[in-house]
Amino acid sequence: MTLSKTFVPYGAYWSTPFCRWQGSLAEQHAIKLAAQTASRCFTERKIAPDLIDEVVLGITVPQKQGFYGAPWFAALIGAQDITGPTISQACATSAAVLQASAHAIETDARRTVLAVACDRTSNGPHVYYPSPSGPGGKGEGEDVVWDSFNEDPHAGLAMIATAENVAREARIDRAQQEAMTLVRYAQYEAALADDRAFQRRYLVPVTLKRGKSSTEVAADEGVFPTTADGLAGLKPMLANGTVTFGAQTHPSDGNAGMILCTRDRAKELARDPKITIRLLGFGQARVKKGFMPLAPVPAAQQALARSGVVLADCKAIKTHNPFAVNDVYLCRELGLAPERVNNFGSSLVYGHPQAPTGLRAVIELIEELVTKGGGRGLFTGCAAGDTAMALVLEVC
Repeated sequence: MTLSKTFVPYGAYWSTPFCRWQGSLAEQHAIKLAAQTASRCFTERKIAPDLIDEVVLGITVPQKQGFYGAPWFAALIGAQDITGPTISQACATSAAVLQASAHAIETDARRTVLAVACDRTSNGPHVYYPSPSGPGGKGEGEDVVWDSFNEDPHAGLAMIATAENVAREARIDRAQQEAMTLVRYAQYEAALADDRAFQRRYLVPVTLKRGKSSTEVAADEGVFPTTADGLAGLKPMLANGTVTFGAQTHPSDGNAGMILCTRDRAKELARDPKITIRLLGFGQARVKKGFMPLAPVPAAQQALARSGVVLADCKAIKTHNPFAVNDVYLCRELGLAPERVNNFGSSLVYGHPQAPTGLRAVIELIEELVTKGGGRGLFTGCAAGDTAMALVLEVC
């Protein structure tokens, strides 16, 4: 079913820079930092918090007192009279948050919803699960971030192994992965031109206070200079594998937000009311066990079908691509030139804080379409559990 009532006010969205694992944002509480970012953006864009009917919060890494989730976040931004769900769907969290927000608009349950996604993969919690019946009463422990990256309890393997499975089955060699990585790095560099002119459309600096002093994080942190010779000199991460550190993303920290609302409210809140942004539809897919990078293709096809849009009509395409393998496979299966996908950056290059990764990509998708004078766009990206979510939107 094509959506008809869900709009995004132009400019009513934002993302912090994404900072490398154990970097500048490593000690920041993800929910508190997301609230600070949202409050700053509301002030700059002259949006009153009391216009928001509901908050939908996405987060995958537990934070202290995170049990209170969306209601706590709402109170932190000055909207203490509203509430909403807290959603966790691994790397598809952003798409799930947008889908839940759109559902509230489409059913007339809400007029204005704030969708927010945040995560801090740095300093992930160490969880202890008591077990009185265990040997000596000893329980079990888990490093939430590290252990989740390294073992899918259903497939029984690490996420990087899913990339190797697809590379092997689809015959995607190291040379293809590295060629794709170089294209993606060049696209990210284009977003840095003219003093980061493209990124300044949506990227919001973070001010960190330490005692009486403060510092500002204005740009992504952890992007590695990438050359053909540099990639060629790296060893595969797994024995007899093809995926190197340079052809995969890196864990990071950050947050992103977006307002979804009715058509009339979107005109009220937009930086330019002549620009209309509408969500058209969502897709979700799951593929065979241990082959996660395959999933974005069927998810994209489902989102396109539900939106009544054909791929050829999409003027811009973005993916969440934790491995270069993902994009090699997607471009091959959908008949896309690599240069047509992920203009101005992708998570392969600027990092992956999980929950907000997809939301930043969707924001970049909107801004790319604006630079092209409008059109339809597709986002798709994989997630843990051999799954993926996708969405289609239109900018007029």
